[in-house]
Amino acid sequence: MIHVVGASGRSGAALCRALAAAGMPFVPVVRDPARWSALGLPGTPRLADLRDAAALRAALAGADRVVSCAHARWAPALLAAAPPAAGFVLMGSTRRFSRWPDAHGDGVRAGEAAFLAAGHPGAMLHPTMIYGAQGEDNVQRLAALLRRLPVAPLPGGGRALVQPIHQDDVTAALLAALRRDWPGPEVLVIAGPEPVPYRDFLAAVARAAGQRPPPVLPVPALPLRLLAPLTRLLPGLPTIRAAEVRRLLEDKDFDIGPMRRELGVAPMPLAAGLARTLSPPAPG
Repeated sequence: MIHVVGASGRSGAALCRALAAAGMPFVPVVRDPARWSALGLPGTPRLADLRDAAALRAALAGADRVVSCAHARWAPALLAAAPPAAGFVLMGSTRRFSRWPDAHGDGVRAGEAAFLAAGHPGAMLHPTMIYGAQGEDNVQRLAALLRRLPVAPLPGGGRALVQPIHQDDVTAALLAALRRDWPGPEVLVIAGPEPVPYRDFLAAVARAAGQRPPPVLPVPALPLRLLAPLTRLLPGLPTIRAAEVRRLLEDKDFDIGPMRRELGVAPMPLAAGLARTLSPPAPG
């Protein structure tokens, strides 16, 4: 039986919908039963807080495959609580490749190390920025910001590369990983089909939302980082964190050959993914 940890989160819920549509039985493992119930998906949830080893062990009892959409830092707890013969499909993040140290990336690296050391068959998938999920705020937040800015102030002029992946492709990758017999633990990056400069990504988001892309204003990163916390005080503007500004200077481009070969997933082009995610406002 497949046990889905983090089943009520964005990627977890998308996976559960796909499992239900494919007729693949699963057990949702959640912390908040009301949040799971609100999704209207089949399956009786098992309750577990990932910090509670006994509850997690009980929730994973009988699992032959554990798929986790929780943060990768919980990999050691999952590995310790699951049945010894269980296989795993774990979500990581390409933040593990960042040269900027932060708690998120450190947790992913620690989770990956634990997964590889444990030797269970399965895969840890490191997605790039995910967009297109119900309730995600990456693209929607950017579109909202672009509606209010006459120019787009970007560190380095927005030349750093990004390679976002649509939630549908993330779900397809998770399904493919669940269906495969892995000889041991493997790690794969999952990303969109090709990297694009962030300024081009920004323009594509604006066009998909029915807006004219604002002109890009190259600015030094430090002033933007210092001003970012002020966005939470400005009505109508989404909050921007200083760490997000810093990561805009970092190229995030990845070889997806292993993703195509090992999982058989060909990710959709950015324009197609944004068209699924955003629609122009109705006239008038």
